[in-house]
Amino acid sequence: MEIDGWLSEREVAAEQAVGGDFDLSACVREEIHLLGGVQSHGTLLAVDTTTGLVDTAAVNAGELLGAPGRSPVGLPAEELLGARQYAEAVEAAEEEGGAAALLPMVLEGAGEGGRRTVDVTVHRDGPLLVLEFEPRTEPQFRFDGFYRGVRQALKRLQKSRTVLECCEAAVREVRALTGFDRVVAYRFDGEDGPGEVLAEDAAAGRDPWLGLWFPATDIPPQARRLYRENWIRVIADVEDPTVGLEPPLRPSTGRPLDLSGSVLRTVSGFHLEYLRNIGVRSSMSVSILFEGRLWGLIACHGDRPNRLSPELRAACEFFGIAFSLQLAAIAEREQSEAAEAARAAVDRACERLSPDLAVFVLAERGALCELVGAQGVVLHREGVAVGDADGLPGPLLTDLADRAERAGGQGRSGVWATDRLWEELYGEDGRPDPDRPLPPSGALLTPLSEEGDFLLWHRGERTVTRRWAADPRHPVRVGSRGERLTPRGSSAVFEATVRGRSEPWGTADLLAARELGRTVTARMLRHTTELARLNAELARYNEDLDSFAHAAAHDLKEPLRGIANAAAFMAEDAGDGLDGTSRRRLRTVQRLATRMDDLLNSLLHFARLGRAGLRLAPVSLDTALDEALEVAGPRLAEQLVTVERPAALPEVVADRDRLHEVLVNLLVNAAKYAADPGEVERRTVEVGVGERVPPGGGGPVRAVVVRDNGIGIPADQQQEVFELFRRLHHRDERGGGSGVGLAVVKRIVERHGGLLWLDSAPGRGTEVWFTLAGRTDDPSAGQPAPSPSQ
Repeated sequence: MEIDGWLSEREVAAEQAVGGDFDLSACVREEIHLLGGVQSHGTLLAVDTTTGLVDTAAVNAGELLGAPGRSPVGLPAEELLGARQYAEAVEAAEEEGGAAALLPMVLEGAGEGGRRTVDVTVHRDGPLLVLEFEPRTEPQFRFDGFYRGVRQALKRLQKSRTVLECCEAAVREVRALTGFDRVVAYRFDGEDGPGEVLAEDAAAGRDPWLGLWFPATDIPPQARRLYRENWIRVIADVEDPTVGLEPPLRPSTGRPLDLSGSVLRTVSGFHLEYLRNIGVRSSMSVSILFEGRLWGLIACHGDRPNRLSPELRAACEFFGIAFSLQLAAIAEREQSEAAEAARAAVDRACERLSPDLAVFVLAERGALCELVGAQGVVLHREGVAVGDADGLPGPLLTDLADRAERAGGQGRSGVWATDRLWEELYGEDGRPDPDRPLPPSGALLTPLSEEGDFLLWHRGERTVTRRWAADPRHPVRVGSRGERLTPRGSSAVFEATVRGRSEPWGTADLLAARELGRTVTARMLRHTTELARLNAELARYNEDLDSFAHAAAHDLKEPLRGIANAAAFMAEDAGDGLDGTSRRRLRTVQRLATRMDDLLNSLLHFARLGRAGLRLAPVSLDTALDEALEVAGPRLAEQLVTVERPAALPEVVADRDRLHEVLVNLLVNAAKYAADPGEVERRTVEVGVGERVPPGGGGPVRAVVVRDNGIGIPADQQQEVFELFRRLHHRDERGGGSGVGLAVVKRIVERHGGLLWLDSAPGRGTEVWFTLAGRTDDPSAGQPAPSPSQ
């Protein structure tokens, strides 16, 4: 996290309200790994391994190493430590891969008798070998008893079956090992959030901290980084005078020695004030890491100075590692059990999974919500939300679709969950208007495609009262030693209600969502694959059918012509020798052959429409209508049908010849099916453009309409008129015809990607509406038609 953005506006405002000179942001920005000092009970040397010379030393190094008044900087390390011991230190640091290693050393000329045993912690920092010396404590360390105590503590820790049991065992064992007056297990709410005390073991007479929360500002980002890098940090005495380093700034870098890996590193003055203000004289913190993240701390406080031996520190560090491993084992077991339960629950929920996900979500809403303990479920697909989407604003759904698209592009295997939806997406001040009903606060999202489709579960707000050891609204207060970060402990507990959060999503919820997402996407993929196969097969069948119709119509015309010609020759050759019945039968053969030839011509034309490409271009609808009237006008005039048209019609994007066919067929139909005499004052047909909602719903579209006041079509026959060779009257009634005209119109419109529909009733006339795909230059012209599924 960027330090500059770590302090919230609320915390900055609280700091300013206190007044004075205290700068909370200075605490956040302080480079605590470059404080340039160590605790005074030990000393430090940093040796440049490329030269073997001391690069940096603590000011008290000469005294503790047996050379009072003499600075070791620039001296050979072998001269100070002996060649063998220096080589052992280099080797130990190399074996640990840069991590700290512990080994004993005997320093000549130091202490009584000229010899002194010290414990040395060594680690590598680039080319530097950093050695930290601590005098060996008395009485003599006894490994056997110490080992048994640590081993028994670890065994008791391993018996823990839950996270809470693990924390309770840890605080008991660490306090027994170290003798601190209070030991707590402290879990962070998110890696950068505040912390809650989960378990505590304290000496009698102390106010309990169990269940208390501490503000995130208590442990700023740079401190959390060091906790991730080092398992343990010990402060032997908060009143210890810090021992500086020489030189204060390294000539090679111009900066103080980096003490990130140091066990004796001095502590920030801010933190020392923090400890003094709560009455703590010594402390130790052991990191708890989970999956590489800082999960929490084992925090120890003492009323008196408490200098832990290097062996005891090592034991506590090892205990922290064991605690983290046990935590991981518990989490792995819980995750395995949750995964098994999630798979079973998803299997039950998916027993009724259908290819139509919207239908499935609506029908199985209760089961899907129960799967993860949600209050609502939403399917967002192709920009349309289905399900419990009330209270989810459109912009929020758009932002969630963006997040789903990013997650989907990473393999569609992950889920995204939050119990603070608005804060997560829009920041601390992004909460909706508090005077309005609060939308869902928790969201669990699983992506379904790379295009941003997702399945979303949501939970409402759950207000929770937290007990704080310091007022989270005022992280800075005037304490006994001035303006500092000053928690008071449970003697001054602050209660604050947490708003805008839901019940957190558990491991089982995340696994169930992930499992359902995988099942649904697999089903969608199979369905898409099957649909693509069927579409390809259908396209092949249609192509074969077009080819067959074209070939059949073309090949059948020749024998038909032979039949018609043979009948004509027979009638001509026989002359008056034929009786009337035979002559009538020959004329019937000729008439039927001619009609069959007309039908084959229509079939050939219909098949050709399916095979020929379209030449799309802007076409003036006025011009197209004028050209159509050149063909259909005489037929309309014969039936006394008047053509009505607006002053100007727009342009459309179409194939000019095919649009001509559409208009001619529709105008001829208006002439054929004009109203009977006396039914209307005058027969009319109108061509225009208007807004209309097509069948199947969706929004209104701009469409071309051919409207007449003819005899109309009954509702139950309106789909039949578009079938090939289908007529609603006898073939010789109302001008005859093959019944192909409207089928041709329908195929041409569909080839353009448009829609065709009727609005008609007997005695009320007929409106034929059609859309054509493509934009036009005139904004009032036809727009692309929606797909039938819209």
